[in-house]
Amino acid sequence: MLGNRAKRMLVLAAVLVLVVALAGCGGGEQPSGGQAEIAGNLTAVGSTAMQPLVEQAATQFMAKNPKAQIVVQGGGSGTGLTQVASGAADIGNSDIFAEEKSGIDASQLVDHKVCVVGMATVVNPGVTVDNLTKQQLVDIFTGKITNWKEVGGPDQKIVVIHRPKGSGTRATFKKFALGGVEDSAPGMEQDSSGTVRKMVAETPGAISYLALSYIDNSVKALKLDGVEPTVENIVNGKYPVWAYQHMYTKGEPTGLKKAFLDYMLGDEVQGQLVEKMGYIPITKMQVERDAQGNVTKK
Repeated sequence: MLGNRAKRMLVLAAVLVLVVALAGCGGGEQPSGGQAEIAGNLTAVGSTAMQPLVEQAATQFMAKNPKAQIVVQGGGSGTGLTQVASGAADIGNSDIFAEEKSGIDASQLVDHKVCVVGMATVVNPGVTVDNLTKQQLVDIFTGKITNWKEVGGPDQKIVVIHRPKGSGTRATFKKFALGGVEDSAPGMEQDSSGTVRKMVAETPGAISYLALSYIDNSVKALKLDGVEPTVENIVNGKYPVWAYQHMYTKGEPTGLKKAFLDYMLGDEVQGQLVEKMGYIPITKMQVERDAQGNVTKK
């Protein structure tokens, strides 16, 4: 038989065990129940090629976090990089590496690669040509070829629609489709990818280039050296005109910036939205590319 003192010790021990257990349960619930609420304002500026994806992701994120306000703007990759570097924007969306943009200190920026986007030459549907060699493309965008009949098409003037110098789409197209040659042909210039698509669709003889995420049946995408601009050909490295979609922050992100970037890199965006909207998850790529444009097999 236990004495009174021993019984009291056992009761006390049982009470202590229960207190510790309850404290442990409370601590386990704290991260979910006691998390700081996601709130505040955030501005993401830059690449129009990337804009539809970021806008849709922001809409979904704000539906889950009603006290967060995210504004997504275009303006081009150059604008995005300049504004995030100066502190005028929270996130700079870019089709190019920060190291490729002159006038900013890339070492201050943190790169968050979100996905890959392919880019293709597009023409008005009335143009019967469906393939151009790299040299033919260079000759069109430098003004040496000015009529579609010179490349097997109709007797029709070629109308070139350029992108501005701050455009990441332009930088990618120039580097990987034109081999670095300056696109100097006379023509019109438009910043917005949506406007470019509309102009090509409505202008007889028009040619330009767009991210695959913008291409629909209102324009016609051309093969390059006989290779179609498809997701499969980009993933396996056969088609060269593609870019990473970067979201840059000045320093490591915290608070709302970190929460939104975590969402962009999470399953809901990467596993569903990226492919649904015409982009390519980085995890699917069989090749990778550095800031100098060198491609290697994974």
